[in-house]
Amino acid sequence: MPPREGVLAVLRAADEPLHWTAIVDRALRAGYLDPFETPDVRAAVQGALRELRSEGAVERVDTGVYALP
Repeated sequence: MPPREGVLAVLRAADEPLHWTAIVDRALRAGYLDPFETPDVRAAVQGALRELRSEGAVERVDTGVYALP
């Protein structure tokens, strides 16, 4: 699954704001992201969050904390 979709899946399942490190952890545990397919998962998730935020698909509620609008 692409990082964008993994981030959105985690936030939909959580139904609460999450810190980006929690998003990475939950995405890895749920199998949404594969560290062998995406070598730098951390950077991929942060990049996906930046893109999603610029599109309005997620919002930043605090430093490093994101939620669905």
